[in-house]
Amino acid sequence: MSSRTITADAAGTWKLGDLPVHRLGFGAMRLTGSAAFHHGMPSDRDRSIAVLRRAIDLGVDHIDTAAFYFSSLRSANELINSALAPYPDDLVIVTKVGPYRGYDGEWGTSARPEDLRGHVEENLRQLGRDHLDVVNLRRMPTYDSIAEHFGALAELREAGLIGHLGISNVTPRHLAEARAIAPVVCVQNRYALDRPDPDGDELLRVCGELGIAFVPFYAVAGDAGERGATTAHDEDVRAVARAHGASPAQIRIAWTLHQGPHVLAIPGTGNPDHLVENVAAGAIRLTGEELNRLGRAHQQAC
Repeated sequence: MSSRTITADAAGTWKLGDLPVHRLGFGAMRLTGSAAFHHGMPSDRDRSIAVLRRAIDLGVDHIDTAAFYFSSLRSANELINSALAPYPDDLVIVTKVGPYRGYDGEWGTSARPEDLRGHVEENLRQLGRDHLDVVNLRRMPTYDSIAEHFGALAELREAGLIGHLGISNVTPRHLAEARAIAPVVCVQNRYALDRPDPDGDELLRVCGELGIAFVPFYAVAGDAGERGATTAHDEDVRAVARAHGASPAQIRIAWTLHQGPHVLAIPGTGNPDHLVENVAAGAIRLTGEELNRLGRAHQQAC
C-alpha cells in the first residue's frame, strides 16, 4: 500500500471527553531510545524531535506520554516540549501517573495518593503546560482499590490542573470504582492481537457500551513489550499483510482499530519511516473474512 500521503484522519475520530482526536495517535515511550526506559541505546535527539514534528504534519493530534518515559540521556516530555511548544490548539497530550523512577532509572515505590500532585506538577513542568489535557492513573500491583488514588486526581481536576481523567492497567471493577468518583474518558490497558486477555475483551466491551475510549498499549510490541516491536507474527497476520501489501505491524494496528469505534491506537517509534507506516495503517480496511481469521487467531491465543 502507498503510505506517503496517508494522514491520521484516515483512522476516524473519537472524543476524550470534549476533546476530539484522531483514533490513530502516537506513543512517546520509544522516543527516548532503541528500547524503552534504560534498555537499549539512547536516541538521537534531533531525530526524535523530527519524528514528533512529522507526526503533527501527518495529522496526529493525540500524544501519549509520561514523566517516567526517559532513558539515560533523553526525556520524552522534554522532547515533546522542545519539538512542539507552543503547542497546536488541537493537540491533546495524555500523561499518566502512579509509577515512579529515580534519576538512575530504577523503579521506586509507586505513588501514594498524596504523592500524585507532585507527579502531575512534574509533568506540567516538563511539558511547559499550565494544565494537563488528560491524566491516566496507572494502577500498580501494590494497591487493589484505586478509590483513594483516583479521588486525589479528581481533586486536582477540580482545582483546574487536569482537564480529564483516565485509568490504566485495570479491570471492569476498577472502572466502576473510578466512575463513582469522577468521569472517566479513557481506559489504557495492555491488549494485542496475540495476547491472551479475556478480561481485556470484557473491558473493551464495557468501554464501548459506556462511550469510553479504550486505548491498548503494546498492541504492536506484543510479548516483546518495552523492548520493541515483536517479530513473532503468525501466518494469519502475515497472510493478511500480504493481501494488503502492508507490514505485519500495520495489520496489528489495523486490527486494533477494528475492535470498535471507541478504540484508539498509540503506536510509538523513534523511526521516521516507521511513523509514516504506523499512521498509514489507519487507512487499512480489513474485510469480514480477514477479521474472522484474525479473530480466530486471537481466540486461539486466549
